[in-house]
Amino acid sequence: MTTTRYYVARVAQAFGLFRRTQRMGDAAAEMHLLRDAEVHLGHAVWKHCENIEPISVEYWNLRKYSKEKEALIAELEAHQRELAHAHEERAAFLTSTPEVDEKLHEERIELLRKLEDLAVKRDRVVAQARDIKRSYEGLKMKLEVLTSDVEQVPDIDDKVVTLKEELKALKLTFQDLKNEKSSVAEEIAEGDAVLDGIDAQIQEKRKERRSYVSEAFQTIGDGNKEISRIRSEIGIIDIQMRQLYSEIGRYVSRNSHQNAQCKKAVQSCQAMVEVMRSLRRSISLNHRLAGTT
Repeated sequence: MTTTRYYVARVAQAFGLFRRTQRMGDAAAEMHLLRDAEVHLGHAVWKHCENIEPISVEYWNLRKYSKEKEALIAELEAHQRELAHAHEERAAFLTSTPEVDEKLHEERIELLRKLEDLAVKRDRVVAQARDIKRSYEGLKMKLEVLTSDVEQVPDIDDKVVTLKEELKALKLTFQDLKNEKSSVAEEIAEGDAVLDGIDAQIQEKRKERRSYVSEAFQTIGDGNKEISRIRSEIGIIDIQMRQLYSEIGRYVSRNSHQNAQCKKAVQSCQAMVEVMRSLRRSISLNHRLAGTT
């Protein structure tokens, strides 16, 4: 609202053209712009206002809040770096296959293959021993029959001797198979013990991985909480600093003409000060036209 437009509006009011709602709306919009300008001006010049007594409290409060904010920002950046590192470590850990675990799995597979071969060998030995036992029992039965009816069998003595030698040979073969079965069983038992040990190691590694992942999630969760807390504190400080910027900007812009220290402080922002002065004048004229002054 310029002076010329003000007088035009006054003439229009004299002829009965009132636009009170528009004038109040224009004044409110201009007031919003003025408050933003005061904040921007205060932010730009507050460091030059140390010796301006009426706003010294605001100046020193801003000094304090600035240091607090710098410390919080440094702390925030440190937590963000730690959090990013924790995310990278967790992702790398989850996507990697540890060499130790891989070796254990390879050993387990190889051992299972050996145990399977031993089980096949044991079954084969048992089958052979079963056949030997059946043959042995058959020859033994034959020997019993022959010796019970000596008169009916010619050359009985030679046949008995032959049967006994065969029985003795079968008995020795059966004993060898029995010993072989025991040896294979011991190997299987030893392999099972080793397999249990490997499984225990694998379970322990998995437990360590789960524990690490759980700790990583806890670290990430704690880091996010700390970052949220710090951002909240920075937000509160920003609100307080914005209010102080506004008060400093308002004071120096209003007193830059009659106060040498204020004029010096706003020297680099003189154009903004002139715009703010025009906004105040326009707000005042709009209020006059609206009949609120």
